[in-house]
Amino acid sequence: MQTADIEDIKSGKISRELDLVGHHIRTKLDELKRQEVSRLRMLIKAKLSGPESSAIDRKALIKQFNHLNHMNPHSFEPQDLDMLIKAATKDLENFDKKRHDEYKRYEMMKEHERREHLKTLNEEQRKAEEAKYEEMKKKHKDHPKINHPGSQDQLKEVWQETDGLDPSDFDPKTFFMLHDTNGDNFLDEQELEALFTKELEKAYDSKNEEDDMVEMEEERLKMREHVMNEVDVNKDRLLDLQEFLAATQKKEFLEPDGWEMQEEQPYTEEELLEFERHISQTEDDLKRKKEDLDRQQEELEKQQQHIQAQRQELQQVVQQMEQKKQQQSLPSSIPEPGSQYQPAVDHAGHLGAGKPLPPGHLPEAVVPHSQSAP
Repeated sequence: MQTADIEDIKSGKISRELDLVGHHIRTKLDELKRQEVSRLRMLIKAKLSGPESSAIDRKALIKQFNHLNHMNPHSFEPQDLDMLIKAATKDLENFDKKRHDEYKRYEMMKEHERREHLKTLNEEQRKAEEAKYEEMKKKHKDHPKINHPGSQDQLKEVWQETDGLDPSDFDPKTFFMLHDTNGDNFLDEQELEALFTKELEKAYDSKNEEDDMVEMEEERLKMREHVMNEVDVNKDRLLDLQEFLAATQKKEFLEPDGWEMQEEQPYTEEELLEFERHISQTEDDLKRKKEDLDRQQEELEKQQQHIQAQRQELQQVVQQMEQKKQQQSLPSSIPEPGSQYQPAVDHAGHLGAGKPLPPGHLPEAVVPHSQSAP
């Protein structure tokens, strides 16, 4: 499988070799597939149960995760390897395009914000801002010569500055082995992009206002694509030793042309206008949603105030009822009009608390001595 042709891999022909691998490898692949299918099913279920599930196309959703055969979730078969290879190949082909598109949107947003800022300035301020903008562009272009990516001059500079070796002792094979950092006998895209750091540092410095580090990464990507187009013969997005050594014998390697950094905008004026229209529409939609949310919040606050007032009113009614109930349960300390009262007399002859007596009956303690018994 390691010596397979790239076309056999991309076409899926190599997947038939899966039947020849060891049992312990197949067992591990089966377990990995069961885990992945379980994860995908949970993810699909979560998406379909979300708030926007009604707008989701189920078939299109499942196709997004079509790198394994879901009909057989228990064992990893040649069909699964075929699907995985094709999905990975497609992802790699789209990866660079996605990076370019993201950079393009970034640049359009940057220009949009610059123009919007200019609208807030008066004529004098606008002229000063435009002059500063042109000065920054000119200052950014003032940098040392950039060596052609993948050329002898560029690689020798890495050999000297990064590897600390004498340029006169430059050896392509040794260079390849030094920068094959994972030891897989290939220079992959990340290892290749790392070779351009010294060149990029000539034109970009994060401390400088005029240098945009996002732009630097776009330049790095363009350098890598250029080298791959020139050197990657079998188009497998990897450089093996034979491809690398063959490239060092070409005229482009020994006598390269200069390398011009990107200067043109990655978008047209029409694309920028369309981008701004989209931003404006998005802002209007967000403004309407905010207004709706503000109204809903205001209505909720009114409802909350109304509920709070009702609660307070109910509490007052309950308190009044409790007070009335307590008053009714207390004994009266004042005799009713017309009732007779007998003061209580203790053994010492003092008056105390009284109690009602029958009509015509006087308490013994207040009967005159003339009427008392001898």
